[in-house]
Amino acid sequence: MERKAKAATQTGVYLAIVAAILVVANVISYSAYKRFDLTKNERFTLSKGSAHLVREGLKQDLQVDIYVTRGLPKHEAFIQDLTDLMNEYEQASNGKLHYTIIEPKTDEQRAAAKEAGLQEAAFGEGSETGQDQATITRGFMGISFKYGSEKEAIPILSPDQSQGLEFWITNKIRELRDRADNINQTFGIVTGKDEIKLSEANLIASQGGRPGPNMKGILEQALPFYKFEDVDLKGGDAEINKDLVGIIVTQPGKEFTEKELRRIDQFLMLGNKALAVFAGAVNLKASDPAMKATLNTWGLEKLLDGYGVEMKKEAVLDWSRSMALPVQTQSGQLLWFRAPGILQLQEDSRLDEKEQLLDTAFPGFFRLAELAFPFPSTLVPHPEKQPEATVKVVARSTPNTTVDAAETIDMKIRSDWAPKGERAQHAIGVTVEGKLKSAFGGQEALGIAAPAESAGPSRVLVVSASQFLANPFARAGNPPPMPPQMAMMGGMGGDEDLQMLSQPYAQKYLTNTILALKNTLDWMAGDSTLLAASAKLLGETNLTYSDIEKPKQEAEDDEASLTRKAEEYRAQRKSVQTRVQWTLTLLPAALFAVFGLVRWRRRESARENIKLD
Repeated sequence: MERKAKAATQTGVYLAIVAAILVVANVISYSAYKRFDLTKNERFTLSKGSAHLVREGLKQDLQVDIYVTRGLPKHEAFIQDLTDLMNEYEQASNGKLHYTIIEPKTDEQRAAAKEAGLQEAAFGEGSETGQDQATITRGFMGISFKYGSEKEAIPILSPDQSQGLEFWITNKIRELRDRADNINQTFGIVTGKDEIKLSEANLIASQGGRPGPNMKGILEQALPFYKFEDVDLKGGDAEINKDLVGIIVTQPGKEFTEKELRRIDQFLMLGNKALAVFAGAVNLKASDPAMKATLNTWGLEKLLDGYGVEMKKEAVLDWSRSMALPVQTQSGQLLWFRAPGILQLQEDSRLDEKEQLLDTAFPGFFRLAELAFPFPSTLVPHPEKQPEATVKVVARSTPNTTVDAAETIDMKIRSDWAPKGERAQHAIGVTVEGKLKSAFGGQEALGIAAPAESAGPSRVLVVSASQFLANPFARAGNPPPMPPQMAMMGGMGGDEDLQMLSQPYAQKYLTNTILALKNTLDWMAGDSTLLAASAKLLGETNLTYSDIEKPKQEAEDDEASLTRKAEEYRAQRKSVQTRVQWTLTLLPAALFAVFGLVRWRRRESARENIKLD
């Protein structure tokens, strides 16, 4: 009886201690709100960039009013996530940001919501019991921002999707701040070279003759704090606007003169400027279903070579990490249609820095799981030419890569591709950062003078994929633009097969491509603090298969051997999936059982050692 009374007393003391700990922990968490986020993309906590923006970037108070509609379980969960996020914004701002949750019930509140720019909408939620029932309600779900005399709004939010919420809120705060505080970030886009324009509707297949979205329009709508200005070099007769943050060169179709190249070099030598070149040696015409490529560097190699980046006149064909589509014939045979000129690169944790395919530590590719590089050419870094700068490869092909230097190359997706030549890894993305030496040695010529080195740190990015900022299948498959007087007749021509292929390409790669360009603009402007917020647009990565090597296509492989390799690869992936599934199912239960056995044995041992006085 004494032992039982003693055990009961000890148990009561333990329970009291545990209860006290829980009470204290709740009090601390209420007074000092903090969450620990172990996800790779910081999915459940505020990124450092967003925190820095509201703490250091705001000169005035920012008022955030969140209009919500309650009553639906889905809405309540979304509102809680939004409240948790706004708590972190508010705490990070050191008193500069204040938010209010408003459930508009009166006519005055609803009028205020509309005046703030919010949209009233119908919200519905189906019955979870499986019955044919649904709850429909009208209301608001949006955010208004007021900073100084400026106002902005996110008119409507979807309670079904909280992913990327921080990205849109931070972007809106940045847009409002820049406008109110007169902060301008303007980039020049080189024109007049028959270039692939950012305003070209080449991202998705055209529908009914109507042009689709374009890269420039998407950026101007989503990121209005960035401005773009056309830069027509006009033979190099005029200087480039010194107020520009940087200049962007896309795939040209005309030769750059030495005088024009010297103007670009003169701009970079001002210091704290940037140059991004999304161009290479592989040229394909728009609306050309044959996808015949010709090789021409258009004189860009003369400029880039001076910065320590040699651009070779050859096409890179990757036989391991390029687009491949399995197609089953009527007889049941599996044919692989390949486009080895369209590289699909991922970061591979097994590779060291000198072999890594995609450097996701580079701000432009930050946390992007995969990127497509259509039609790249070889880049060779020469760091000895820029001793005061850092020259780094940020994108490479796999070692299972060949090159083609023929005058004309058929790049169309097909099944009869065969590797030719030596296999090696090739750089296709290179950065140069630091105090740059002039590409022309600082010697005055053609009436253009530039110092021997930049006045301050400048940066250069070269991505040799000629259609990196386009959808190659949409660009080749879309019909040519119609004259204005015939536009009402709709699109004529075009390749339906290529347009069909453009859809999965757009779904898989366009979001990452747009984010890569947005991140590159941040890098060019020297503002990389918001990169982590951009990563919030992306979901958590799925199960990876880094220990399983993808099947390699050898020159002697026939269709039967390719089919066998593909089936073996699928079987290995299935094995990994099964192993992970059973590990997650059985391991927690096994650990719990082991813990129970250990506790039971300890108790039995304690009982056996009890001695009666």
